[in-house]
Amino acid sequence: MIINQIIINGLSYALPLLVIAVGGIFSERSGTTNLALEGLLGFGAFTGGLCFKIITQYLPMESAVAFYASFFAATIGGAMFALIHALLCIRLKANQVISGVVVNIAAVALTGFLTVQVNASFFSETSNKFFLSTAPRYTVAALSNVPVIGGFVTNVYPFEIIAIGIVAISWFVLYRSRYGLHLRACGDNPQAVDAAGISVAKVRTSAIMVSGALAGVGGMCFAYSISTNVSPSIYFGAGFLAIAAMIFGNWKIAQTTIACLIFGFARASSYQLVLLLDMDASVFDLAMIVPYALVLILLIYFSANNRPPKALGQTYDQGQR
Repeated sequence: MIINQIIINGLSYALPLLVIAVGGIFSERSGTTNLALEGLLGFGAFTGGLCFKIITQYLPMESAVAFYASFFAATIGGAMFALIHALLCIRLKANQVISGVVVNIAAVALTGFLTVQVNASFFSETSNKFFLSTAPRYTVAALSNVPVIGGFVTNVYPFEIIAIGIVAISWFVLYRSRYGLHLRACGDNPQAVDAAGISVAKVRTSAIMVSGALAGVGGMCFAYSISTNVSPSIYFGAGFLAIAAMIFGNWKIAQTTIACLIFGFARASSYQLVLLLDMDASVFDLAMIVPYALVLILLIYFSANNRPPKALGQTYDQGQR
C-alpha cells in the first residue's frame, strides 16, 4: 500500500534527522549556536565508515559487529570533531556562526582528502568512498499488511529503534536530570550558573560534544540507508534541515520530533508521487526539494512564536557576572 510505503520511507529519513536535531538542541540550549551539524554528521559518518572498512577486512561485510561498531565509531568521531567548534567558540571566543561555517568546510575537505589517502595507502583502492553493506531490515509479518499500522513495523532499520531510544534518553537527560537543568540554565542565565559554582565553559563544551556525537550517529544512519557508502555525497543538507527542524520545534524535543516527521513524510510522499506518475528522473530531483520548501513556509508562519534560549550565541564572560 502507498500509505504504508510513505510511512516506511518517511521514518527512515525522519528518525536520523531527529537524532541530529536533538544534538543541535543540546548545544543551543546550553547557549552555543551550532551551525556545524552538517560537518559533524559528515565527519562522524567518515569515522564510522573507516571503522566498518577496517573490521570487514577480517569479518564478513554482513557482520553485526561491523555494523554496530561503525555507529560507536561515528559517535566518538562526531564528538571529537565537535571539540573544534567548542575550542573556537568557548576557549577562543570566536563568532559562533563563523565557527560553524568553518567546521562545515573543514569537514568536507578533510574527509574527502582522508578517504582517498586511506583507500590508496591501506586498501590499494582508488576511491573517495568507503562502501558499506546493506543494513538489515525487519518486519512484523502479522501486522505488515494492516493499513497505516503496517508501515510502522515493516522494513524497519535497526538504527530506527536506536534513534527512538536515543531521543527518549535525551529527553530524560535534558528535562529530568541535574545535568539537563544546568545545561538549560547555561543557555538562559549563565551568570547564575557561574554564581552557583558550576563551570559554564565545561557544561557548554560537554553539550557541544553530545551534539557532535548525536550528529555522527545520524550521519551513519543516512550512510546506511540512503547511499550505502560514505563519500562526499553524505553532505546533502541534512544538517541544515535538522537546524530548521530544531528552530521550528522551538528548541524543544517534542515539537522538533513533529517537525522531523513532517519533513520525512513530505519527502517520502514526493518520492511516491513521482513513482506513481512515472515521471522523469529529473522530476525526482526536483521533488526532493519539497522538505526544504516546506521549511521556508513553516518558518515564515511560525518564526514569530520562536523563543530561543536567552543567552544563545552570546560568549560568556565571567567579568560580566
